[in-house]
Amino acid sequence: MIVLGLTGSIGMGKTTATQAFRALRVPVFDADAIVHRLLARGGAAVVPVAAAFPGVEKDGAIDRAALGARIFGDVARVKALERIVHPLVRREERRFLAAARRARAPLVVLDIPLLFETGNRRRFDATLVVSAPAFVQRARVLRRPGMTEDKLAGILRRQVPDAIKRRLADFVVPTGAGKHLSLRRIRRIVTMLRGPGAPKRKHARGRSRH
Repeated sequence: MIVLGLTGSIGMGKTTATQAFRALRVPVFDADAIVHRLLARGGAAVVPVAAAFPGVEKDGAIDRAALGARIFGDVARVKALERIVHPLVRREERRFLAAARRARAPLVVLDIPLLFETGNRRRFDATLVVSAPAFVQRARVLRRPGMTEDKLAGILRRQVPDAIKRRLADFVVPTGAGKHLSLRRIRRIVTMLRGPGAPKRKHARGRSRH
């Protein structure tokens, strides 16, 4: 089974990419969706996060807006939150991979927003970055409710620059020139990784810009 790590900076089009992979019947693990579930009512992260950040719990769930305001711009608090949440996400990831292996899936995608930031590249057989020009990224992000220039700047400071991600990745999918091009690139990558010439696990890591 090939494990493809999918990442990209904020506003670069990861959601569109994951939709494309699912349409091609590739199992996708969405780390962001898992975090949302962990912070929702009954989620495993609610109690420890509420204990670490008093006042962010509301009606049995974590108020993500309140939590974001509490940790924004504070590296120590961000790290404290990550120490709680990341192990829980990894546990869910292991369950996902075990289920995919039982189903004999030839290819799976792990959608990991901070893939390069956390230094976990060796967990994957290949990595894919979605990328768009900076002006497209900025326009997309600033259309989000509650987003400001300052918030965007703060987020980008915590992320590996797009140019470096593109250089590190095995595959780059452009998302700024229309969905048709992006979907065609993803379809080509899936065909390659499902085929007989796909890299063997933890061995070949050929670089491509297909």
